Amino acid sequence: GVTIPHSHGLDGHSDADVRCHAIADAVLGAMGKPDIGFYFPPGDPACAGISSLMILQKCRGLAAEEGLRIINVDSSLVAEAPKVLPHREAMRKNIGEALGIPPERVGVKATTNELMGFIGRREGIAAMAVAQLEP
Repeated sequence: GVTIPHSHGLDGHSDADVRCHAIADAVLGAMGKPDIGFYFPPGDPACAGISSLMILQKCRGLAAEEGLRIINVDSSLVAEAPKVLPHREAMRKNIGEALGIPPERVGVKATTNELMGFIGRREGIAAMAVAQLEP
């Protein structure tokens, strides 16, 4: 939901926003739908570089087509760096706008992996999310 300047970057077919991808998968999963790779295949040139906020908007649309609305989402990023706290409110705002919910209903958290594993070595990051939907 926000570009964070850092010496390292993420590589992906889209904009590689792992938090938004985890939220998108949580929304799709709450509907019993396939993951974002089904809707935004990595081999599809039309999806190259796509904004993850657009992915969230598409998930919101899919929920609406099912007669559902997103109530809230919560997400956690696991990374040694960069620090998320300075960008937290902007993330909540952007994600909330994409999903059609107030920022107060968007959880944005982060933790480290205590220098363990590939995340601890700063070779990658991970994200997890949950979403609540209702008719």
